[in-house]
Amino acid sequence: MEQTAGECWVVGVDVGGSGLRVGAAPAGRPVDPAAVRTVGSATAARVSASAGGQDARALLDRLLPALDALVAGLPAGARIGTVAVGATGMALLGRDLAARLPGPLARATGARRLVLAGDAVTAYAGALGTAAGVVVAGGTGLVAIGLRPGGGWCRADGWGQLLGDCGGGAWIGRAGLEAALRAQDGRPGGSPVLLAAAERHYGPVAGLPAALQPRPDRAALLAEFTPAVVAAAEEGCPVAAGLLRRAGAEIAATATAAATATGRAEPRLALTGGLFRFDPLRRATLDALAVRLPAARPRPPDGPPLLGALRLAVAASAAVTPGAVSAVAADFPWPLDPPLLAVLDLPADDGPWRP
Repeated sequence: MEQTAGECWVVGVDVGGSGLRVGAAPAGRPVDPAAVRTVGSATAARVSASAGGQDARALLDRLLPALDALVAGLPAGARIGTVAVGATGMALLGRDLAARLPGPLARATGARRLVLAGDAVTAYAGALGTAAGVVVAGGTGLVAIGLRPGGGWCRADGWGQLLGDCGGGAWIGRAGLEAALRAQDGRPGGSPVLLAAAERHYGPVAGLPAALQPRPDRAALLAEFTPAVVAAAEEGCPVAAGLLRRAGAEIAATATAAATATGRAEPRLALTGGLFRFDPLRRATLDALAVRLPAARPRPPDGPPLLGALRLAVAASAAVTPGAVSAVAADFPWPLDPPLLAVLDLPADDGPWRP
């Protein structure tokens, strides 16, 4: 698509448990997924005790080079007006991100507005846009999010791999590795097929605790085993097949909880995220949903969470002019609910920023 020199662009950032994607699109029109310019990184998100959650410094080390590469490829004279960042854990573990992202992003892009959102929100905006419904976002983690009539977000799960994310990639990977270790010990519920797969992927299983437990990217490392669980199920391993059925049931239960909270009897429902590229898991989820939530209306997502981040950025650019961010809520098509979704004005210099 031909662009005009000097045109205002927006940038969207999708930070998942296993990598990040950055995209740019013109600000003055609906986002055309086919015209989005993107760059990416496969480096996993890091959780740090010193940061109190997601590590902003580690994210910036990955994000700023990606932004540089993206900006270098924009048309001559293009300027960036808004950056929208959707990050895993933003709502629960995003304190360091909210404090440390604005200044570096303003300096790197020249943007005057920043949207900070949980990855559940960008997943929703990418899948359903502004339409009311429920979206299940499945990747390394798992969360369902819906919109109540009259506005307001409702979430189910998304509690992280230690306490929840049931049915997500880390959950499946951990369950698969547990079955492998059961086979190693000779305990019931073990799978020799998964044991062999674990040793191919990670090495001798005796080294798994030391290899996984101290890692800040443990969730991503666990999720790496999900394809092996799916492959074992497709090859006829009954333990692996049972794990996928359990995962589908957990995902359906989470979707049902979010749908119930919206108060909608026949909600639109979209499954989005890399987890649902696995057909056996997708089928198991839809089968469980047909029992738990038979009135739901499943539909394909419009696009991925990166599309959602770009849609948020375009809307924030159009809502009001910089300097009047307090009025955004009146014009913004999604409910603002910090830290799940917030819009900030960025300073032109390196001075303090304000919500």
